[in-house]
Amino acid sequence: MADLKSDIKDMKGVSERDRQMIAEAEVLLGAEPLTMGPIKNLFWGNLRSDLIFPYPEPSAEEISRCDQLLAALDEYLRNEHPAVEIDQEQEIPEWVIKKLFDIGALGMTIPVEHGGLGLSITSYNRVLERIGMYCGSSAVMVSAHQSIGCKALMLFGTEQQKKDWLPHLAKDWLSAFCLSEPNVGCDAGGQETHCELTEDGEFYILNGEKKWATSGAMADIFTVMAKQKMPDGKEKVTALVCTPDMEGIDVFQKNRTKCGIRGTWQARVRFTNVKVPKSHLLHKQGKGLHVALSCLNYGRCTLSAGMLGGAKRAMDQAIKWSQTRHQFGRPIADFELVQLRIARMAALTYAMDAVLYATTGFLDRNDDDIMVETAACKVFCSEMGWVVVNDAMQIMGGEGYMTENEVERIFRDSRINTMVEGANEVMQSFIFAYGGKQLAEHMLGVQDAAKKNPFNLQMIKVAIPLALEVFLGIRRRMPDVPSVHPLLQGPARRLCRMIQEHTFQFKQASRKHEEKIITRQAVQARLADNAMYLHVWACTISKLDAELKASGGSNGVEFDRNKASALHFMDMAERQIEQNIRALYENADDSMRKASEAALNHVATLPDDLFIIPERSPTESLGKGRVPVQEGIKQFPGDHNNATQEPEKSRA
Repeated sequence: MADLKSDIKDMKGVSERDRQMIAEAEVLLGAEPLTMGPIKNLFWGNLRSDLIFPYPEPSAEEISRCDQLLAALDEYLRNEHPAVEIDQEQEIPEWVIKKLFDIGALGMTIPVEHGGLGLSITSYNRVLERIGMYCGSSAVMVSAHQSIGCKALMLFGTEQQKKDWLPHLAKDWLSAFCLSEPNVGCDAGGQETHCELTEDGEFYILNGEKKWATSGAMADIFTVMAKQKMPDGKEKVTALVCTPDMEGIDVFQKNRTKCGIRGTWQARVRFTNVKVPKSHLLHKQGKGLHVALSCLNYGRCTLSAGMLGGAKRAMDQAIKWSQTRHQFGRPIADFELVQLRIARMAALTYAMDAVLYATTGFLDRNDDDIMVETAACKVFCSEMGWVVVNDAMQIMGGEGYMTENEVERIFRDSRINTMVEGANEVMQSFIFAYGGKQLAEHMLGVQDAAKKNPFNLQMIKVAIPLALEVFLGIRRRMPDVPSVHPLLQGPARRLCRMIQEHTFQFKQASRKHEEKIITRQAVQARLADNAMYLHVWACTISKLDAELKASGGSNGVEFDRNKASALHFMDMAERQIEQNIRALYENADDSMRKASEAALNHVATLPDDLFIIPERSPTESLGKGRVPVQEGIKQFPGDHNNATQEPEKSRA
């Protein structure tokens, strides 16, 4: 069908700016995998049961090894870990970092031959979930070290690089990943840091500045992304490994005080004519974004694991509170609106668990096409985790707002998760665009082929069923229902009907909006969210199916909770999907755009000096904004890696 496929960016009516953005995204993401993953198949109306059923499980030996680590970790976290002090003092003490190294938590995925524990991605996320139950700051520090710091070296390092650095990273070195910049957030391809090879070819000269490098002020090794001019004249991103003792590296800001995850330190690092040996090149020249995006697949899972741990902890605390807090002569758990929140918390945490460990299973078995799945996992777990923690806070009332009762800390720590590792708004557009791109280009190709030669037999064979669906509203055949436990056959049929409806609605939206759909992100988000809910629904059925078959018909309070929670989530997911479909036709998008434009126009008339302006804004407002008041805010003087604390300069 290659001749029936066209390129979206070549559609008539696509603006030059959007065309360029699509082209850059295609370069950024690389070639399409030969086989489509679960979510791309949903856009086509297919359920890849073979990828989701049976639910992926580690081996018994792997589970046993991870359980041993969890037991040691539990003993430490319950009895020694200073979670409150870390949050209040805004620092993870060095003895805590050493303890986590000694337990093996900071080297758990590094191969045994390099001094680590060699655990799977699933085991790693089980550990992150457990740490997240106790301390969000520590979970982020461990995740940043392994998911994006060590992982880049493990995936793309040479044998010599691994031999030189991995043993330290398993035992006594923290790593930092330097991707974000003052002017680069979600736009990972927009690096302003540059490197160039010396004439003798022995060194890269590195110049630029990085921001938000977690643990950067404490790290002994950095992975740095920098633009490099290629022989063909194009600029691409190259990944280099640096150490803080290299001349020209200045960690000029160790950290800034934050709303949540206060114990983590995000450094600002300046590189001035740093000579990086050629042997420190990671992977290949111009392949740095492939390194970064590959690592983000793992980071999005561990972010989800930490969020899941915090959500479970907050949920159980809130439920216990509802059973023991009496008002109006009875426990507040007796009231239906409290029960609504309890049921929602239980349903969402079960579904979060289901999609997270299905995704880690995909990673462990090295599935070809998982980028959309890791993005969906991150969006779902961060959004639904926030809902769970918010529900817990509401159930506990004023006491939930008190620092000593822990939920307040989980509440603050959770908020960052919807923004980092790809802001959820960006991820929604990504799920829509990358998930539906092959189908959209196929539809466009059929349309173009019909215009060129309406009597092409191959085109007619493909076009007729597509035309029946798009123009006559005749849905394609529903995907086959997977073989599941009898209790789940009804929910599985409902899932397949909704998959059938999802592909129909995607095609209808594509026909209605044509090239304008590229900028209609509200429409994109509804379809992306539906794909996400369908995927999580499938993972939830798979997980409960495995539990039902393993139970042998025996019951217990935990099993009963899981079953009821999973079934409730399926009902919730179906209602949400139906609501999103209605919103494709009945919405307030027109008035939304007008209200947004009016609000933008009003604020544009207000003086810049009333507001904080981005430090690298490309607008004429740069340098005219209000200087933030920092009196009373804790500063972080440098005492490691020659760090110095400088106030931010660009807003004056």
